[in-house]
Amino acid sequence: MEGLGWDRVAVDNRFLIERVRGLQVLDSRGNPTVKAYVYTRGGSTGWAIAPSGASKGGREAVELRDGGRRWAGKGVKLAVARLNELVGPRLVGVDSRLQSYVDTLLREIDGTSTKSRLGGNVTTAVSIANARAAAMELGVELFQYLGGPQARLLPIPILNVINGGVHAGNELDFQEFLIVPHGAPNFEEALRWSVEIYHTLKKSLKEKYGSFSINVGDEGGFAPPMKSAEEALQALTEAIESAGFKLGEEVALGIDAAASQFYREGVYIVGGRRLSREDLLSYYERLRGDYPIVYFEDPFHEDDVEGFASAVEAFREKAIIVGDDFLVTNRALVEERGGKAATGLLVKVNQAGTLTEALDAVTAARDRGMAVVVSHRSGDSEDPFIADLSVAVEALMIKTGAPARSERTSKYNRLLEIESLLGPSAAYSGFRLKRLVKHF
Repeated sequence: MEGLGWDRVAVDNRFLIERVRGLQVLDSRGNPTVKAYVYTRGGSTGWAIAPSGASKGGREAVELRDGGRRWAGKGVKLAVARLNELVGPRLVGVDSRLQSYVDTLLREIDGTSTKSRLGGNVTTAVSIANARAAAMELGVELFQYLGGPQARLLPIPILNVINGGVHAGNELDFQEFLIVPHGAPNFEEALRWSVEIYHTLKKSLKEKYGSFSINVGDEGGFAPPMKSAEEALQALTEAIESAGFKLGEEVALGIDAAASQFYREGVYIVGGRRLSREDLLSYYERLRGDYPIVYFEDPFHEDDVEGFASAVEAFREKAIIVGDDFLVTNRALVEERGGKAATGLLVKVNQAGTLTEALDAVTAARDRGMAVVVSHRSGDSEDPFIADLSVAVEALMIKTGAPARSERTSKYNRLLEIESLLGPSAAYSGFRLKRLVKHF
């Protein structure tokens, strides 16, 4: 992340912020969100759109919404007004390359621990728009601006192709079932493999469950009328093999349980059964024994540190235990829980509220030997920023949905573009997973 070194360059009037403005736009769920623009004196314009999650951690930065009847209470006119009236004037004249200073100003203007005055939707959009403006003014790609000239490693795409939990209307308790094409030689081939598996899965689901089963959820994955994790994992196994790929060796599997969503008064409700922490871990172990699952995200409630730690111990060199709601892209939580209770960090900039805070969490994770996984949100947009971020921080993986819906494919298309721009110097992260997970 050498690009942060731009914070220490000499003043150049071209990079000074001339104007900041906000606009209410729509996300992929048709809900309002904040779009920010940052204009530099040199004539460059940075922009960004804040995403929004359905499954949210209790400690992540909060969104500012209008309430009331308009837009079903989800309007962001107040947030946009505060962006224009409070944030804009304070940032005029600031060097856009001073990302950490810009983000510090955003935190000072907000003045709360949860970003509740401005809203994390405002601070996220402005922070990313500023980075994009500085990169454009400098004339470099955003991933190179943030990651430095050595940034060349493309992440493994992990694709949510079967939806459950709060992302679907079926009986699957776990939120996402993912394919992990780690064995591909490069990113383009990994995406091709994934697309072929996706379409093979679509055909098989339609034949088995009927046409309604291939309706897609928020992230482009299918939401068939399945009742158990085994049913979903078996469908993925058959699709991978039918598409001509080797299960485990070339394409592995992943689960985002989002366990906070099915935790009730000290127990986990899975398949109608009340499971203790130990019972749930045993269930995960049985699934891992039957299927090459290399990725478990939020396998326990966001405050079940003992559960996470038990999963880390049980799946050492077998699977990565990734914290989403458990870590909420928060440096302090990563420092407290990382390593022993999680071996991977899911990075969502809007959980932290600013780019600098998200990068601080990444640094803390790296210091603890954790894998970094950059992620979208279920309510996303055409903004492909996380594609650049994943290359900049040398993420092991990127999680940005199925190869469907333009707010998801925009990220994949940007990664294809980055790989093309890098040419022969581009590398693919698949080999790194094999160092972490030695038992497929």
